[in-house]
Amino acid sequence: MNSRQFHLKSIRPEISSATINDDMSSDERFQNSVLRPAIKFQNDLLIEVFRNYITKHKSVFYDLILDKRMDYIENAIQKDMKLRNSMKGMIIGLFSVEEYLIYIENSSALNKRMMNLVKERLLSNIQLLDKPELLEAV
Repeated sequence: MNSRQFHLKSIRPEISSATINDDMSSDERFQNSVLRPAIKFQNDLLIEVFRNYITKHKSVFYDLILDKRMDYIENAIQKDMKLRNSMKGMIIGLFSVEEYLIYIENSSALNKRMMNLVKERLLSNIQLLDKPELLEAV
């Protein structure tokens, strides 16, 4: 195992709930062994990127009720190609060359899985997306 590959794998968190077995598809195996740990590792950065996205889009997010905030996140992740590509790059940059070669074989389906995981991570951390001054008061 080369040095880069070793270091990349060593910095990723282990996710005990992400099972890997012989019955799962190669996409699901890749999701659980590569995507989930890489996305979890990038959690703080993904949140900060989304905060910046909110600010660059006139902070309308802060005026929305919870349900609408959730819709806002989903729409941004699905429809804003610059945001999607930026977030994908942050995750793909944590792939080893071997993992990247697997990824490019079915990038379309894996991108869908990746963006769903990012969306779920943002939704589960939605309280961290409050106005920065409100977070400081806590």
